[in-house]
Order: sequence, then C-alpha cells, then structure tokens
Amino acid sequence: MHTPAKQLWLGALETLPLVVAAFPFGIVFGAMANAMGLGAGVTLGMSAIVFAGSSQFIALTLLASAAALPVIVMTVFIVNLRQLLYSANLMHHVDRWPQWQRAALAFFLTDETFAVVSDRLNRHPGAPGLRWFYLGSALFMYSFWQLSTALGYALGSRIPGLADWGLDVAMVVAFIGIVVPALHRRADWACAAVALVSAVLTHDWPHQTGLLFSSLLAVAVGMAMSREPAHE
Repeated sequence: MHTPAKQLWLGALETLPLVVAAFPFGIVFGAMANAMGLGAGVTLGMSAIVFAGSSQFIALTLLASAAALPVIVMTVFIVNLRQLLYSANLMHHVDRWPQWQRAALAFFLTDETFAVVSDRLNRHPGAPGLRWFYLGSALFMYSFWQLSTALGYALGSRIPGLADWGLDVAMVVAFIGIVVPALHRRADWACAAVALVSAVLTHDWPHQTGLLFSSLLAVAVGMAMSREPAHE
C-alpha cells in the first residue's frame, strides 16, 4: 500500500497540475535569458542550481537593469526567505530523518512541492512514506523545470518575441491556486492582502525594491497579527 514506488508515483501525480502551470513559466525564463544574451550554460545552470522561478526572473530583471551584485543577491535572498517558513512548517514531520536526507530534500523544496506535501499531511496525517512522496513530487518538478528552461532557450532564438507571449500568466494562476487554499486565519489573509496592495503601489520602484518592501511589510503584518490573542 505504501511502497516507495507507489509514493514516488503519487507525489509526481499530485504535482502534475502545478507542473503544467509552471512549464510555460520555465519556457518564458529560457526565452528571456536567450534574448538577454545569457549563455546556455549559465541559463541552464541557474535553473539547475538556483531552482527558484520567481528568483530567477528577478535576477534576470536586475541583470538587465545593470543592478549592483549586492542588490541582486539581497533581493533574491529576501524573495526566497519564504523557504525558511516552509522548512519550519515541515520540520516536526521530518526531524527524525537522517540529516543528509533532510539536506538533500531541502534543496528541492519549492512552492509546488510544499503545497502538495502539506495537503497530503492534512489529508493523511501520520501516513507512512512521506519522504518518498516528497521525493516524487520534488524530482518531477525539478526535471520538468530543467526541460522547460532548455526548451525555452532553444525556441527563444527561433521564435521572436516568445518571452512576450504572456505564457507566464499560467504561473500566476498556479500561485493563486497554491496560496488561497492555505489562507485560514486572519493573519494569513492580512499578510496576503498587504502583500498584494503594497506590491501594486510599489511596482515602479527601481531595482525591484518595491518587492522587497512589500515582502517585509507583509511578513511583519502577518507576524504582528499572529501574536494577537484570539477572540473566539
């Protein structure tokens, strides 16, 4: 019932809808990198090592605007801080796993894998085979992200303006699908609302600093409301 092979398959299967949404996003990233003159090795290496779609797009945007390296590094770091929250949320489920396994699987932690793993934990708390389910989701997502990046880079030189086709809207829809079901408490909704409004108001700030500000502001509001005593 809970064999490793079955859990690997289930992890991949439940991640499939999010992979379908992320695939066009990867194509756009590859095409944009090609259009900017980024080498194939650098482009594929970024997807293989960074493996974080939103951060990769932000890095490309900042590179195009000739931003200083510290600005690029700090921006990408802050955008990826959500991974710390994901890790903290999963920690008590994996704290008995060997450290090398936790370290390896931490690299593959993405919004999509966190979403499907969290959903599994909510539906089947304590069910065995979590690490294999996690690995199936993570490897499926990782493989298709590399494939979509390579495909986008290859097509970018053959199909002019591919990066402007609006394919990345699929990823926006996917993120909405990931975030909205996870909003339960007032603090969750407040955090999301503040992030949305602030991001719109600061969209034109230089070097993506509006994104940094909005992220920090939303987190601060969410944390402040989480500390308030509940009035039930």
